[in-house]
Amino acid sequence: MKKFFLIALTVLLAATPAMRADDRADYVKQIETCEAIIREFMSDTNYAIPAQVLQAAQAIVITSQFEAGLIVGMKSGHGVIMVKRSDGTWSIPVLIRAGEASVGLQVGSKAIETIYVITDEATPKVLFTKRLNIGVDAKAVAGPKYAEAESVSKEILKTPVLVYVKNKGLMAGATVKAGYMSRNDGANRHFYNTEYTMPELLYGNFVQPPAEVQPLMAYIKQIAAPTDTP
Repeated sequence: MKKFFLIALTVLLAATPAMRADDRADYVKQIETCEAIIREFMSDTNYAIPAQVLQAAQAIVITSQFEAGLIVGMKSGHGVIMVKRSDGTWSIPVLIRAGEASVGLQVGSKAIETIYVITDEATPKVLFTKRLNIGVDAKAVAGPKYAEAESVSKEILKTPVLVYVKNKGLMAGATVKAGYMSRNDGANRHFYNTEYTMPELLYGNFVQPPAEVQPLMAYIKQIAAPTDTP
């Protein structure tokens, strides 16, 4: 019996590094997926987010969820959140969990991709202490798209969360309940190899961004820059 346990322990220890490498690769894939989502949104005028909205953003959340039915009712997914700091720079992307989306009719969908533009500084900080229920903890409406740029008003930009999802049935300004998001400290600890948690990762400069997140960071900086920036 003792020999059996020694063998089992040896196998477990030998497997641990590979498991960790695989896990990190999964997180890299999640971040790359989120980058692909926002690039795809911005490349299509039917879904692109207007410059006025992006310039007003205090945070941007990108999520990916799977296995929709006739009426969307996803139970799990992943995403990233980035915040604009007080000096105007953008944070590193911080991994989050996302679940229970319910954003209207999605006949035949296999996945739902959503971008949340958060326009106030308080809403992202809800995640520090609890999960953030979109449409409950923070008012949320469907955001105006690039093709509807005339719909961008000061009133809409005062809404804490503007939701962008590939659903043509959602009109700009329509009230939305879009599930929840919550922090994922374990994933961030593993991916960034740090004991810092969400508050420090979002609002501090303690972690140097690894190569895998730099394309997403550069793209957010580009699309959210003021129009008078060279």
